[in-house]
This record gives sequence, C-alpha cells and structure tokens, in this order.
Amino acid sequence: MAFVLRRPFAISAAIKQLPKTTSITARALHSTSKPTTFSKPTSPITSLTKNQNAFQTTFRRTYMQQQVPNASGSLAQRLLYGAAIVGGAVVVTNMVFNRETREDGGMPPFERQFLNETFMHTGLGIGIIGVAARALHQNGWSYKLMTANPWLVIGAGLAASWGMMYGTFNTSPDNYVQKYALWTGFNLSQAALLSPLMFVHPALLARAGLYTVAMMGSIAFVGATAKQEKYLYIGGPLLAGVAIVAVSGLAPLVLPATAVRTLAWTDKIWLYGGLAVFGGFTLYDTQKILHHARLAERGVVRKDVVNESVSLELDFLNIFVRMVQILGMNRNRR
Repeated sequence: MAFVLRRPFAISAAIKQLPKTTSITARALHSTSKPTTFSKPTSPITSLTKNQNAFQTTFRRTYMQQQVPNASGSLAQRLLYGAAIVGGAVVVTNMVFNRETREDGGMPPFERQFLNETFMHTGLGIGIIGVAARALHQNGWSYKLMTANPWLVIGAGLAASWGMMYGTFNTSPDNYVQKYALWTGFNLSQAALLSPLMFVHPALLARAGLYTVAMMGSIAFVGATAKQEKYLYIGGPLLAGVAIVAVSGLAPLVLPATAVRTLAWTDKIWLYGGLAVFGGFTLYDTQKILHHARLAERGVVRKDVVNESVSLELDFLNIFVRMVQILGMNRNRR
C-alpha cells in the first residue's frame, strides 16, 4: 500500500488541466489574475503546435527554450557553488536531526556495501529514466500523452508501473535476467509518464536535480549515521501524510475550476507537503535499507538491492518534480 501511494503523481500535475476542446482556459493555481482564454485561430495550425500551445497555456509558465543570462564566474566557481550547497545541506541537516549517532563504532562493512550498492542502483535507475524520457520526448511522445484523456493516462500509467514494480519485488534475486528486465521496465514506465518535463529548460532541470541530490544526500547521511532503527517509527505517519498528498494531487481532476481557493490550497499541499513527506521517506528508507542489510547478513532475508533501490527512486522523482515546479514558479515571479 505504501508503494501504491508513493507513486509520483507528477503526471497528474502535468496533464490534469489539459483542455478537451480547442478553446483553452487556463486554470491558474498560483495567481489570482483572471484566466486567459484563447479562441480557436482562424488560420490552420498543425496538431503539434496546438498541443504545445495547450501545454504552455495550461501551466501559465514559459517552458520554451529561453535565453539564460551568462553566469558570472567560471565553471569552477559554479561547481564550487554546487558543492557548497550539497556540503552545507549535509552539515546543517546532520546538526539538527542527528544529535544521537550510532553506538556500534560506525557502519559495519556489510551494511556499507549494501547501502552503496543500493545507491548505485538508484542512480542507474534515475539515469535510465532521464535518458528514456528525453528520447521519448524527442520522438513526440509528450504531445501524444498530453492529448490523451487524463484519467486514461493516469490509470494506464499506474497499472504499468505497479505491474512492473510488483513483478520486480516478487522475482528472486537469483533470476537476475527477469528481475533486471522488470526493473528496467519499471524505469521506462516512469520515463513515459514524466517525459513532459522535457519541455522545461535544461538549466532549470539541472538546478532541480542538484537541489534534489543535495536534499536527499543530506537526509540519507543523517539516516545512515543515526542510531539504529531510530527513524523506523515514522513509517506510519508518513503513510498518512502521503495519502493526503496523493488526494490533493488528484483534486484538480474532480473539483470545478471555480473552486479557486480550494484548488490553491490543494496545490500547496501537493507541492510543499509532498516535499516534506518524501524528505521524511528518504530518512525512513535509508534506515530501512540498513535494517534489511542486518537481516540479510544474519540470513533472515535475501539480499536484494534492486528492490531497495525502487523506494529511493520514488523518493527522488517525487522530490525532483516538486523542485522543478518551485523553481519554475520563482522564475515567473521575476
């Protein structure tokens, strides 16, 4: 049930307001200005242009390739700035949340290896999703996705991702060909649903990725160095929180466009509440992975880093899409 609710509902945010006719009315969740209505043009336009205009009008954001001002400083300075963000996040998060560290003299080699292999598979999975999403977008998949019925896309997308995910979970690690095939299929299903993010400027996506890595890295560091099983108790509250976030993400599909205040609140819950919830899940999942490592070392459970990486992938995707939306909102306010 936890993995069902933790499926990234970014696709609902990407298509929940797509118009069904050529008369497009924007539903602004972050602005109190009157909606802008675009009537059907008199001159014929291609379906590709129509779909792109629909996407841009729906979000009221400029996702076209924009000219990025030249950054002051060299590449080394920008890399140093990024490293400072990551390092600062690790230090601050560790000071706030990790006052009680492990009492067993540090992480044993087996746990360290288990955690490193899990993070390696997580990074590989995110890489597959990114490359596949880019390839699908370049082949016109994003436009086809946006013109489809939102409920159909959500239903088919969730069915495909759940099927691949549970197939991965239920496949023995010894049958590595089938397991990695199902795991790859799960990543491809995520790429198919998240390909519309490729409309966003690459610089904004890169910043969102950097902030996501900094956030997850600092929280995972806290979970890895904290006392054993210190944060495992938060699984229940997080499940309740993610249920609320999931419902708020689907609200624009069922509420009328006139419920502006309600839609604004549900959007804030989905955005900022989801950011907090999935940050908590990163902490919980890190300690859960180490707990499973100890059980695997004693022979209680099978060692399966592929299954463990799926939870961290979902955490990354949910945080990343929210970072993209926050950075897009901040850019439009300028």
